[in-house]
Amino acid sequence: MDENKDENQLEEGASRLFHYNIFLIGFMGTGKSTVSRYLSTRFSMESVEMDAVIAKRKGMRISDIFAKFGEEYFRNLETNLLIEMQSKSNTVVSCGGGVSMRETNVKEMKKNGRVVLLTATPNTIYERVKDSHDRPLLEGHKNIPYIAQLMEARREKYEAAADIVIATDGRSESQICEELVKKLLEMDKKGVFG
Repeated sequence: MDENKDENQLEEGASRLFHYNIFLIGFMGTGKSTVSRYLSTRFSMESVEMDAVIAKRKGMRISDIFAKFGEEYFRNLETNLLIEMQSKSNTVVSCGGGVSMRETNVKEMKKNGRVVLLTATPNTIYERVKDSHDRPLLEGHKNIPYIAQLMEARREKYEAAADIVIATDGRSESQICEELVKKLLEMDKKGVFG
């Protein structure tokens, strides 16, 4: 009985809290898409999968955009999409792994959103992405040492961008989302967010 009461309070609190967007950042394979789908379903939020939106608009796979136009072009498409997100609220945005490497992108996310960093170990990420061919930066480098090296190169910027950090290793979507919502509510109560 008490458990249901806590869950109801969590959901009521969350619906009041999400007058802004939630941006999920982190390395590929940390669970951004999965968590985004879960949050959007549970809290009736719109969900935006940045890579999917860009791929659909260009009529190409992400790996083909990289190959034809280069990484800089792709990164500009990401920035433009984040600027579009300023007109939205109550939206959960699953960002591509490189989004928070650009300072301008972090500024855009923080204008009307909270930035949540999802983390996982290199071993977990390898297990999650080893059969995928939609990760251009990993093609030809799908091994734990390479993943660990790339993660370390990005770690500082990920952490600097994040309002909260959630580890996803060995946890269900509901466990991850419960922690995410509780942390956002706690920060809101403390007045950490303006």
